[in-house]
Amino acid sequence: MERSRSNGGEHVNNAYDSTLDEPPHYEEASRAVRPSVVSAFGHDTLDRVPNIDFYRNAGSVSGHRAVRPSLQELHEVFQKVSAHTVADDGEGSSGTPYDPDLESAVPIDKGGVKFGWIRGVLVRCMLNIWGVMLFIRLSWIFGHAGWGESGLCFLFFLHCSRCYGAAVGSCGSLTLLCCHLKTDILSFSVCVCVCVAGLGIVVIVLSCVVTTITGLSMSAICTNGVVRGGGAYYLISRSLGPEFGGSIGLIFAFANAVAVSMYVVGFAETVVDLLKDNDVLMVDEINDIRIVGCITVVLLLGISVAGMEWEAKAQIVLLIILLVAIVNVIVGTFIPVTESKKATGIFNYNSKIFLENFTPDFRHGETFFSVFAIFFPAATGILAGANISGDLRDPQAAIPKGTLLAILITGVTYLGIALCVSATVVRDATGNINDTVTPGVPCTGPSIAACELGYNFSSCAETECEFGLINNVQVMTLVSGFGPLIIAGTFSATLSSALASLVSAPKVFQALCQDNIYKILHFFAKGYGKNNEPIRGYILTFIISVAFILVGDLDTIAPIISNFFLASYALINFSCFHASYAKSPGWRPAYKYYNMWLSLLGALLCCVVMFVINWWAALLTYGIEILLYIYVTVKKPDVNWGSSTQAVTFVSAVGNALSLSGVNDHVKNFRPQILALTGGARNRPALLDLAHSFSKNYGLCLTCEVFVGPRSEALEEMNSGMERNQLWLRKTKRKAFYAAVACDEFRQGAESLLQASGLGRMKPNTLMIGFKRNWRTAGTEGVQTYVGILHDAFDFEYGTLILRMDQGLDVSHLVEAEVEMLKAAKEQQALDNEAMPNGGKKGMFRKSRKSSTHVLATRGTSHFSHLFLSFSVSMNEKLLEASAQFKKKQPKGTIDVWWLFDDGGLTLLLPYILTTRKKWKDSKLRIFIAGQPGRSDLDKQDLRKLDDMIEPFRLHEESKDSAPWKITDEELSTFEEKTNLQIRLNELLQENSKSANLIVVSMPIARKGVSDFLYMAWLDILTKDLPPTLLIRGNHKSVLTFYS
Repeated sequence: MERSRSNGGEHVNNAYDSTLDEPPHYEEASRAVRPSVVSAFGHDTLDRVPNIDFYRNAGSVSGHRAVRPSLQELHEVFQKVSAHTVADDGEGSSGTPYDPDLESAVPIDKGGVKFGWIRGVLVRCMLNIWGVMLFIRLSWIFGHAGWGESGLCFLFFLHCSRCYGAAVGSCGSLTLLCCHLKTDILSFSVCVCVCVAGLGIVVIVLSCVVTTITGLSMSAICTNGVVRGGGAYYLISRSLGPEFGGSIGLIFAFANAVAVSMYVVGFAETVVDLLKDNDVLMVDEINDIRIVGCITVVLLLGISVAGMEWEAKAQIVLLIILLVAIVNVIVGTFIPVTESKKATGIFNYNSKIFLENFTPDFRHGETFFSVFAIFFPAATGILAGANISGDLRDPQAAIPKGTLLAILITGVTYLGIALCVSATVVRDATGNINDTVTPGVPCTGPSIAACELGYNFSSCAETECEFGLINNVQVMTLVSGFGPLIIAGTFSATLSSALASLVSAPKVFQALCQDNIYKILHFFAKGYGKNNEPIRGYILTFIISVAFILVGDLDTIAPIISNFFLASYALINFSCFHASYAKSPGWRPAYKYYNMWLSLLGALLCCVVMFVINWWAALLTYGIEILLYIYVTVKKPDVNWGSSTQAVTFVSAVGNALSLSGVNDHVKNFRPQILALTGGARNRPALLDLAHSFSKNYGLCLTCEVFVGPRSEALEEMNSGMERNQLWLRKTKRKAFYAAVACDEFRQGAESLLQASGLGRMKPNTLMIGFKRNWRTAGTEGVQTYVGILHDAFDFEYGTLILRMDQGLDVSHLVEAEVEMLKAAKEQQALDNEAMPNGGKKGMFRKSRKSSTHVLATRGTSHFSHLFLSFSVSMNEKLLEASAQFKKKQPKGTIDVWWLFDDGGLTLLLPYILTTRKKWKDSKLRIFIAGQPGRSDLDKQDLRKLDDMIEPFRLHEESKDSAPWKITDEELSTFEEKTNLQIRLNELLQENSKSANLIVVSMPIARKGVSDFLYMAWLDILTKDLPPTLLIRGNHKSVLTFYS
């Protein structure tokens, strides 16, 4: 309980971490006084003006972290007797303070390539979105879904009271559907009018809505602080914590790896179609796709491994080719078509074709949702720029600007090209130039517009044709002005998307591995070269990609990719909502064009779309994510990123505490809230374990320590041990809080704890303290302080518990010995490391020294720990055994309760609570209640023992001493009956409860005016030579009731 003064140096705060990844790191090393500097106010001062370098993280790639003067330095600067100066740790400092944060291990910039928002984000996002769908599947999607449909409405309800009006247009034109929704969002009504165009347009617009909301959420998150490598994983993990980040990080990296195979399969399909047209297939279509795909991935892997600079140059070349191909499609729709093109269903712009393609025509079991599932992977490219956030010059500015602009440009491009094709190409065509309209021959079938233009494709109604929007995936090549350019554009679109995903997956995976959330994957954290390239991640991505390429079917891969990416999008949106909802002061994004409810809508929309696309894949995705979440939660990685989850937990705790304050206490809901004076958390383990058994997870338990001594030294020792003690409680799974105060006197500190501990209803109501075994030798002040604390507890209406064990409770001397031994081991290891030469002769001797040093480094600590344990056990085996008595499962036995006085029921309630715990389930309660008072002959030998015990503290009548604290003959005579009662009770306890696991006895109350030594004698004689004994005295307010 009481701590001696420390001789350590000053407490130093090594500056606040700008990324909030770790709490401030405290060091106990002594620190010299800084030189004063001329401030902006024109005079010398030790204070520093605001500087961004004070907020940097250790190891920052953008500059060294400076350390501002600590509060103690400024507060006590004039009290320094022999101050000496040191150089200021400013921007020019040659080193940075130690910081255990994992992220501080980021290497200093070695001149690697850094990209701006155009090359780094805009170009990559556009290339990744303009993927395989643009030239291969877009015409097929609009062939099935059409570009127009009537009577379709998507309603998204958020606290909607009702939908009270609708007007629907006719089927022959654009559908207009207005739904007026009266909502309670933000305390005002909102009227929403939705104009629904064709299903094909809805496919594109809905995809753009999802990606735009996600882009807005991502923009808010990435402008809230420094963004490092890891893309979506980094954003989610730093917002929601390692549990969500670790689970989605693996899924997201895997999704990018599989996306490589999807884009490569699209490329391979184009190549195989060319081989088929020229009748040069190697094996068959499906196997040729696999062969071409594997060769392509090998080539892309070579470009990626060559470095980001080469990859960026390749992306620029591919972008130019792609832009030329897109322009080529649009130009081709204006060029007069030949007869051969007309035979394939391609005409110039025609309103009849446009209207014919207005309505959907789903075939072969396709639906709107299956078509949407095929298209949506094209929209997943919005994270291509964010995924290389570590290689961006200014990710906070580049990611929002480049991503949102890319969504706009690509969305308009998809819509424009789709509408151009829908106005020029019919759904079905035979490809035969002789299939013209013949007078007298009816022209029916799916392509009525072609009949009016002179071609009869009626045979397509009976047999499947090879040309048209639905049947031919190479429609873009036929429509364009120059076909080979479309083939080149297809190659460019697919290869650029594949290349971007091949770079993204290892980068994200490397960031995940560097955080060491999954220790088994730390092998992939290593980077190579000036850009820290994840070569090992590239190889792993290559293996995954090849495995999925062997599937060879684009339509099978696409729904899986959609669900994985949608899960990532959902968490990005939820991260933005969660951070906004928590209202943490640390949430202050520079990007203001977002809304927390819109982000929540985006998250819900992503979850719904996952099931719409493929319900079993959605369940599989959720299942994998939940399992990974549980795994990370159980492993509890040693990281602290200041997540919004912590902020919401804090807000919820404050809200619950405030709600409790408005409710009066009721006897049925009484819980013991323990304030245990244990000293350091490790000093009295038996006392802490028993207190924890009372509170467990259902009540408050405070383990408290009072530091006595001069304030400067006491505060220093208290601050240095605060985090250490709480960490020990958490690691040993004690659900308790550590609290400490620094005072000039121990009783004053205990009084402060009794009065000020807790918050609202979450306030201690029971004091638990160990019995003072050395009261006869502790001196007058020590006994008065101890009994005075009991008086204070009664004054503040605390229930009071005193635990006595014959072996004692205090093991602080053993803890200190262990700390000293471990400290000596570390010092010895450090000395041996310093003695090891950096250079010198190579050969046997150097190898031998290195080997022995390595053995010492790896085994030194455990060796010294073993010696310490052996020494401790031999020196005080009984004390060590007793200190762990309440930590282990109790054997079969009894808990004997001697309920002698009605104190409100606490004496009976606490033993009952013990029996509900697993460790005590084999212990049965035995209740002893005092019978009719009767006098029995007292053993004279027992009286003689008591007389011997109190003799040093008696003040006889003939004595001339003036010691008011001593026991007078008059006082002893007055309380003779009570003294005899304690002796008799001890006899009964010895007789009936000698074999109990725990004895619970009503504690004699410490009445004011009774000598402190006489009271201690009562407690001593009552509990002498017994098993572990707990004295309990409630505050005489009922804690039990027999009412329901």
